[in-house]
Amino acid sequence: MTQSALDFLVGLPSWLYYVVITFVPWIELRGAVPIAVAAGDRIYLPLILAVNWLVFFPTYFILEFFYDHIPEGSWLHRKLQKIREKGHRLVERYGVWGLVLFVAVPLPGTGAYSGTCAAWLLDVEWKRAFSTVGLGVTIAFFAVWGLAELTVAGIELL
Repeated sequence: MTQSALDFLVGLPSWLYYVVITFVPWIELRGAVPIAVAAGDRIYLPLILAVNWLVFFPTYFILEFFYDHIPEGSWLHRKLQKIREKGHRLVERYGVWGLVLFVAVPLPGTGAYSGTCAAWLLDVEWKRAFSTVGLGVTIAFFAVWGLAELTVAGIELL
């Protein structure tokens, strides 16, 4: 991140700071939760979870309207194809539970944005996709929160 981006974030009210961090693709709750726990800002954890659920709507419906206009072979098109392939393997093997698993594993490239893209690319109806991605986000949230709490507790013991 550039210094001006960091200055912008530092100047935000705490609640908005966590909203912005959570909306950043590939950071999402995986970055926001540990930051909030380390800062002692646990009051914002429900906000982080809710914002990560809400990532679904703009992602799903933007794809609905603009996917056909993404140039074939472009970086974004290739990225979406990788997401489709990863998601397809899990969904074909485990059904919608595969999509939950895809979103729930807190690794880079498997969060709410990727899960929503996978759901759309695999033609999962939006209501079912929202509940599936939401469940995966919730599982990831509790996993990341637990790991963050254990890490902070371990650091405090040192």
